[in-house]
Amino acid sequence: MLVGALRSAGPRTGALVYDLTDGRTLFAARANVARPPASVEKLYTSVALLRLLGPDARLHTDVLGTGHLKAGVWHGNLYLRGDGDPTFGDGAFVQTWYGGRGARVGSLVAQLRRAGIRRVTGHVYGDGSRFDSWPGGPATHGRPDLPDYGGELSGLVFDHGATARGWSPPAYAARQLVRTMRSEHIEARAARSRRRTPATARELASVASPPLLTMLRLMDVPSDDLFADLFAKQLGYRFLGRGTLRAGATEIGRVLADYGLHPTLHDGSGLDHADRTTPSQVVSLLRQIWGTPVGRMLKGALPVVGESGTVQTIAVHTAAMGHCVAKTGTLNNVTNLAGVCSARHGQQLAFALFIDGPANWQAVPVLGRMVAAIAGY
Repeated sequence: MLVGALRSAGPRTGALVYDLTDGRTLFAARANVARPPASVEKLYTSVALLRLLGPDARLHTDVLGTGHLKAGVWHGNLYLRGDGDPTFGDGAFVQTWYGGRGARVGSLVAQLRRAGIRRVTGHVYGDGSRFDSWPGGPATHGRPDLPDYGGELSGLVFDHGATARGWSPPAYAARQLVRTMRSEHIEARAARSRRRTPATARELASVASPPLLTMLRLMDVPSDDLFADLFAKQLGYRFLGRGTLRAGATEIGRVLADYGLHPTLHDGSGLDHADRTTPSQVVSLLRQIWGTPVGRMLKGALPVVGESGTVQTIAVHTAAMGHCVAKTGTLNNVTNLAGVCSARHGQQLAFALFIDGPANWQAVPVLGRMVAAIAGY
């Protein structure tokens, strides 16, 4: 069935199926030809994050101030400084989109009230300076890319990178903080310009993201590109001192080199059509991490075929449903799937299936037939 399915998808395809239990290759076709991974690349990003930051890492969004407090009045400016947390936002948004697993702006305002602040004489500035100022990725040459990201990239994002006309993501986040402050009877004004937090500013409030492992599930199950590229910039900032996609991709590549893998990466999401990897490289990574703590955590962060996320409509009512975890990868005329199945007789089978050429709607059923065949082995 695998041979027939690949043949029906055309010559620009590649696949590898490996039996993790018995340690042998079961099927390979053009497995060493490099192709765009699309969001299958998030497997690489996820492993790098778990290796470098750890599952319990959290990102913090802080309010800092320059000036002093007297009789309920903060004489000076406030700064909302981001740490690249993709979950920061309004409480209702966090509840609706992240199931309540996110950093809420209301927590910052509650802390400001407890500190005794009732009015701010200066302005509230947004600070997203830990990352570069490009709101988009390589696919749009740094320009906004709302169809793919659903928001704009920044070191400070609010409600998944939401903006308004004339407001950058950091300034928009500051504006939303001020709106929440006013709802809690704290007078303040948001600045339209973003500004780096002065070194002399002191922390007045702080809110933490969920643990990284939770955020990976928020990224991998719906295949969230904004999360992935913010995390790539996070790695670049932390380990190379540059909050850029290029630096982040370099750091992800360094982790993969530890596994003997050298794909071509330009981001963390796989949106760039110039990204390249092979089915063999993907399966090699799965082979090396499966059964390790990193592998077990990755498995828990992936959607279940036929049941959740981007694979909930794939291979429904087949042997794969509920027995495979997998990451999709979709660009125009690029349709990929990679993960691990618990096969009918108990073997754990790692696979990577790459289809280039056919329209996505034509290729998805092919992937469904292939993963069903793998699970039914």
